[in-house]
Parts: sequence; C-alpha cells; structure tokens
Amino acid sequence: MPNPYAADRVRRPRAAATPPPRRRARPQRRLPAEVLSDDEVQRLLGALSQRSPTGVRNRALIALMYRAGLRVSEALSLYPKDLDLANGAVRVLRGKGGRSRVVGLDPGGAAMVAAWLAVRAAEGLGGDAPVFCSLVGNPLTTAYVRRRLPSLGRRAGIEKRVHAHGLRHTHAAQLRVEGVDIGIISKQLGHTSIATTVRYLDHIAPVAVIEAVRARGWTAK
Repeated sequence: MPNPYAADRVRRPRAAATPPPRRRARPQRRLPAEVLSDDEVQRLLGALSQRSPTGVRNRALIALMYRAGLRVSEALSLYPKDLDLANGAVRVLRGKGGRSRVVGLDPGGAAMVAAWLAVRAAEGLGGDAPVFCSLVGNPLTTAYVRRRLPSLGRRAGIEKRVHAHGLRHTHAAQLRVEGVDIGIISKQLGHTSIATTVRYLDHIAPVAVIEAVRARGWTAK
C-alpha cells in the first residue's frame, strides 16, 4: 500500500531569493564652467619650473590649451609636423568626431611651445614621438594632465576649479570679450555649427547680459 505521506518527504527546491531592488545611479552633477583670468593663468604657469624639462613641457602644454583653445586630447595627439609656429598655425588631425581643422596660435603661446621643442630635441626626441611626451618619448595621458592641473592650481593659490577644459573655456571667453567674430571663434573651437558656439559662449561668458545690467545706473542713498 503506498504511503500517503511519501510526497511530504520529497525535498522541494527552494524558491530563488528575490534580489534586492537596484538603486538608481545618481546622475553626475555637472559643475559649472569656471573661466580663469589671465593673471590666474600666469600664476598657474609660475607654479612650474622654467629650468626642468618637465616644467618647460607642462608650461608649453598649458600655454597651447589656453592660447589655442585645444581640448586636452587634441593637444596630446599633436606631432611636431602638425606645428607651424612661424606662421602661428596648429593642425589638429584628431578633433572631436574625427574632424580635422587648423587653429591659430599667438606669438606668445608659440614661443612657449618652441621652448619645449628645443628642450625636447636636446633630449634626443624626434618626430616619431608626440609633441607632449615623457623624456623617453612615451605619450602623456589625459589622466596625467587632469591630475596635474588641480595640484598646480592649489600651489598657485587659485581658488577656482582648475582643469584642462577650463583653459578652453577661458580662451573662448577672452575671444568673445575681444570682439572676435563668432564664426572665427566657432572654427577655432572646432564646433560643427555657429549655433553650438553661441550656446557654448552664452554658458561660459554671457557678455550681452553682463553689459546690459552693468549699464544700469543706481546709487545707494
């Protein structure tokens, strides 16, 4: 006779544990753009040695991003053949979206890059190494630059956030204040359209808003 309780002795598989609900990742807070003054950039440069090879190199890199408005990835992708310092031209072959362009560089910025090229040549580095490389020819990384700039900013006593893209912001803001045509600024920055440049500039340097409010007269009584 079959045992009526036999089924109760069969080990049933345990129900799978219900996984805890996933926490939604918090969206990264985008910090507002901070534009440096020329004095602050000068202090940043002053925090670097003009005698050590790496100091000369890093001064040239900062000068190039500040005076030509390059993204850090664009600056680190340059090779000596891309520089025409005598004519103030820099050829960017690996821009955002794979687009290439030629940007301008003023004589002051070009002189600082030339100083590094001279040191670089003395170290025996040739055209097969990127412009901004280690003393044995290895490429610099964006991570290195992003770590280095904040520490330099603290050393220089700059209270603003100091980062690579901030130098690009500063370049664009200064061009706008100087009255450079919006089309030229757009080409210099490598934007796909002037509308992008207008939004970019309105975000970092709302000149029209500031001038309109400054023009109002008011005296406290």
